[in-house]
Amino acid sequence: MKKLLGILLITALVATGCASGSSAGGSSAAPAEIKIGLSGPMTGDISDIGQSSKNAAEMAVEEVNAAGGLKIGDKKIPVKLVVGDDENKPESAANVFQKLINQDKVLGIIGPPTSKCANAGAPIAESAGTVMVSSWATNVNVTKDKKFVFRACFIDPFQGLVNANFAADTLKAKKAAVLYDVASDYNKGLAEVFRDEFKKKGGEIVAFESYSTGDKDFASQLTKIKAANPEVLFLPNYYNEVALQLQQAKRLGITAKVLGGDAWDSPKIFDLAGKDLLEGTYFSNHYAADADNADLQKFITKYKEKYKLVPDATGALTYDAIRILFQGIEKAGSTDKKAIRDAVAATTDFKGITGTISYKGSGDPVKSAVMIQITEGKYKYAATVNP
Repeated sequence: MKKLLGILLITALVATGCASGSSAGGSSAAPAEIKIGLSGPMTGDISDIGQSSKNAAEMAVEEVNAAGGLKIGDKKIPVKLVVGDDENKPESAANVFQKLINQDKVLGIIGPPTSKCANAGAPIAESAGTVMVSSWATNVNVTKDKKFVFRACFIDPFQGLVNANFAADTLKAKKAAVLYDVASDYNKGLAEVFRDEFKKKGGEIVAFESYSTGDKDFASQLTKIKAANPEVLFLPNYYNEVALQLQQAKRLGITAKVLGGDAWDSPKIFDLAGKDLLEGTYFSNHYAADADNADLQKFITKYKEKYKLVPDATGALTYDAIRILFQGIEKAGSTDKKAIRDAVAATTDFKGITGTISYKGSGDPVKSAVMIQITEGKYKYAATVNP
């Protein structure tokens, strides 16, 4: 009896092994669905940024699925979006990436939008050989020395240059002050580039003040800035912080022209700061909603119909980022991650809604930036700056 049971057990194991081997051998067959990960702050201090990322990604997924899915070989495969909440915290972003890659088995990851979270997730994606395309993370280190990490946005050195040139050439400023979050990769990087580039233009940085994430009282820094009497005040900070900084600057009587970076771009900035405080301010951005671009206007119209909001830059960039990944998957013609990476890296003249995107030897796109002026409670296109 024992001998018979042993034979039966061995037979079962062999059969199971053969079945498993058959399944593994057939792994090159097209999957039932393609999973794409999205990492963004769905909760936390800038949760609306996460929501706009999710909205735009879902729109893109719905569009491709309405056409039958992504074409791999002679088949079209539906796409499933798997969303992870990074809470705008680097440690949470790392956990999201581990889960998306190891548990959810995603083919690629969109996001995170913020630089500090992108810097936490990028090494994990790189190590796993999983393509990551960040939408909004502009810090230079996100893609540095990485082959699988890309972005849809311009980088801080370019954005800092844009603001410095605009301050010196358009606003004719000779003296500038900066207030920035020293604990954030994005804020710090942009502040330092602006400082260096403005000085190259012959300008003087009369105050270079810092604070830490979560601070609410900027009276000490702004008092020093007022005493320095700058013509321009550069605030490379997130919209929720900028609102407080503008309020406190007004109370102190600071009259300098105010500039900012793309992190200003959220409808909530008007709720938090009010249109009067924002009147006449400027910020660099990835696109202007009033630009004469048929594809952009089509996207904005559809987004507004679906979500009752004008998409912010994060939403527009997420839409471009995920479509770049989709194009890479279809050009690769397989679910092989290395082939997808090579196809994304070869992206040239991609007609995005935020501009034409090409990758030329790195994960940083060659594309333009725009300067936006806030006037009468609205964003108005001011200028385009080419790389």
